[in-house]
Amino acid sequence: MSAPILEVKDLKAHFHTRRGIVKAVDGISFQVQPGETLGIVGESGSGKSVCQMSYLGLIPQPPLRIAGGEALFKGTDLLKARPSTMRQLRGNRISMIFQEPMTSLNPYLRIGSQLIEPLVLHCQKSKKEAWKIASEALAAVGISDPEAAMRAYPHEFSGGMRQRVMIAMALTTKPDVLIADEPTTALDVTVQAQILEILKKLQAQTGMAVIFITHDLGVVAGIADRVLVMYAGRLFEEGTTEHVFYRSHHPYTQALLRSTPRIDVTQGSLPAIGGLPPDLSRLTGGCPFYERCGQHKDVCANQFPKVYWPEPNHRSYCHLEEAV
Repeated sequence: MSAPILEVKDLKAHFHTRRGIVKAVDGISFQVQPGETLGIVGESGSGKSVCQMSYLGLIPQPPLRIAGGEALFKGTDLLKARPSTMRQLRGNRISMIFQEPMTSLNPYLRIGSQLIEPLVLHCQKSKKEAWKIASEALAAVGISDPEAAMRAYPHEFSGGMRQRVMIAMALTTKPDVLIADEPTTALDVTVQAQILEILKKLQAQTGMAVIFITHDLGVVAGIADRVLVMYAGRLFEEGTTEHVFYRSHHPYTQALLRSTPRIDVTQGSLPAIGGLPPDLSRLTGGCPFYERCGQHKDVCANQFPKVYWPEPNHRSYCHLEEAV
């Protein structure tokens, strides 16, 4: 296996608030290979977006504080890199599609002005060169009249069109790593399928690694090579898509899968996960899923489980595995 293009080791990103320390990300480790798609799933508030945005320096510090860990991109620790180095990498070698295309685009600027900005800043392209590249990028994401689109304002586009613009903006610099933060949120199924197809096509052409954050397990099943399951700022399970979907070991992963609609079986009402996610400022040393887990043991309340490897390249953090 080749060296990972991005490797995060024991990342801890905490918010210091008046209510206490919110451990939004608490010891996450993962890596991504060139050309690979890593899916990250979990309920809202599990730390999926904060994990990625923290090592990119996209969250103000304070209130965020990096309490530990490393984030190595081609050997460079992003957590210790100088601001000038981060400006060269962020938006250039590492790009991000943000969660809300409706609010991520500046409503006062034309699409073209926003698309050429990273090319002028990071790639030292002239405005004329950048305009041509940006127009070609819009065509690549399925916008039929890119020149007209370049002169339009965001409010003139539908949600799906704006999402395509965000993808084009992220890909104009031909990044090594693309972080897609719920890029299909609020889109209908047809547009969602088109967006996913565009991402897979462009990934095949460029060989970039993709980190795909979503709530939709169906999307992950169709696009990801590996899946990372997060809950309450911790990693609960990680493995190939096949392992996580068909041989999941953690009760939380199994609960997520049970609550997902399926067309291959007859279903009544979908089972929901009882209770609510924990308050991250009041976590104990135990498993944060303890109170919502129907299979917990006494040790779960006091001690976070050690890693268990049910098979190569498949890890789970659960005390239930200790009896296996």
